[in-house]
Amino acid sequence: MTNAEITVLRFGSRPLPHTLASLPSHTVSGPADIDAAVDGAARLVVLGTDADLALVLTRLMRSERLDVEVAHLRGRLGARRARTGVAQRVPLIRDDTGTVLVGAGLWLPAGGARVVYGEAVVDDDVLFDGEVAGVRIEPTQAMPGLRATALSGRLRPRRWLTGRAVQLGSTGARVVRDGVPAPREAKRSTFYRHTTGWLRVR
Repeated sequence: MTNAEITVLRFGSRPLPHTLASLPSHTVSGPADIDAAVDGAARLVVLGTDADLALVLTRLMRSERLDVEVAHLRGRLGARRARTGVAQRVPLIRDDTGTVLVGAGLWLPAGGARVVYGEAVVDDDVLFDGEVAGVRIEPTQAMPGLRATALSGRLRPRRWLTGRAVQLGSTGARVVRDGVPAPREAKRSTFYRHTTGWLRVR
């Protein structure tokens, strides 16, 4: 892969590692910057947080460009691997708003409540029925694609269930994706494996 086929996407004021200095680089201030950078790129190096990576993957999914390889750097470590590493297709987890999840999602109490009331199901298995302090959802690097756990009073995990999808029906919950709260609470929310995975560079 040539330098011209690899593009660096920088979020915020993160410094560009020396190993990547010869590559085309774009500072991202919004989705349009991502769309412009993808044109002609075979590999993207995302220098940013999980939420930044999720934004890039969301744009690739919506534009049907999941053929583009993606490397993720939070800092300087791993810069050489981002250029020379091998891409492997892994499950892509999204929710019912069309937003990708890469680190962790949470369903938390809303409107001053201390618990989430309702029911959550992972595929055909009941995760909880009644009330919990919250629910944590994480993508997995292999099939079926995600895992979820109900949280105790101190937000400690209980048992994990794995599956293709996890669904919540509740009286109201706050949805948090990769540390970013949704603008409105939801009574129903779903995270599930997209039909096509993404090409993660290791």
